[in-house]
Amino acid sequence: MDGRPIGVFDSGMGGLTVLHECLVTLPHEDFVYLGDGARLPYGPRPLAEVRVYAREIARFLAAEDVKLILVACNTATAAALPELQEELDVPVVGVIAPEAHAAVQATRNRRIGLLATQATVTSARYERLVRTLDAGAELVAVACPRLVPLIEGDDPFGEATVAAVRDYAAPLKAAGVDTVILGCTHYPLIRPILQRVFGRDVTLVFSAEETAREVAETLARKGIEHAADREGTYRFLTTGDPVQFRTMGQRFLQLPIGEVEHVELAALAAAAAAAAA
Repeated sequence: MDGRPIGVFDSGMGGLTVLHECLVTLPHEDFVYLGDGARLPYGPRPLAEVRVYAREIARFLAAEDVKLILVACNTATAAALPELQEELDVPVVGVIAPEAHAAVQATRNRRIGLLATQATVTSARYERLVRTLDAGAELVAVACPRLVPLIEGDDPFGEATVAAVRDYAAPLKAAGVDTVILGCTHYPLIRPILQRVFGRDVTLVFSAEETAREVAETLARKGIEHAADREGTYRFLTTGDPVQFRTMGQRFLQLPIGEVEHVELAALAAAAAAAAA
């Protein structure tokens, strides 16, 4: 038995959709979630810059004595997962591999679409993973810079969001994809809009359940599970506005959010510097 918490991080609140599945799948485990609201969004930033941020946060969580780190952000996973796995002493799980695997299994015509941030598309990590799993599969990727601000806005289900989804879906529909990866943790919040635009014959893939299962399997394989006969706790940190995080975060988590602690960016940088020393 290992009573240490699981560390989870994202650029903001989208990763709470992944945390939700972890809380359901692993109700006996403790979690600490850090949202980097001060530097949101990651999507338009260069991959090298996102890699720096991911390293800072991961090392900060490692200093909080977590037993596993879940990178609940597609952009950060694309930018930094291999480096984090090499550099940290705890297991690190990302969200891209489970989605790529699920998409390859779901597709019938081997034409897969990807909706993601610009940084995730630029990394080409999905394409490499899909081709590794099925060299004959085709991946068509579309960057969606308008979606995250709309989803976090006052009217996430409004006409502006529907119009943006139609624009981004058009090249994927033209390519004849039968499976679409929702390559950003924000996108499941508007899944009904996406499904209506793509139609019922297109399978939408979001890996929260698969990712939670991978976390559970990693804990079991490493022998670092918590006792199964308890109810776990969850704790929230943000580099942004705690009030905004709490208010909007409940939309993503679909569970109560109590106190949210503020973390200064300097504390993240200090943790990274101490780990590198």
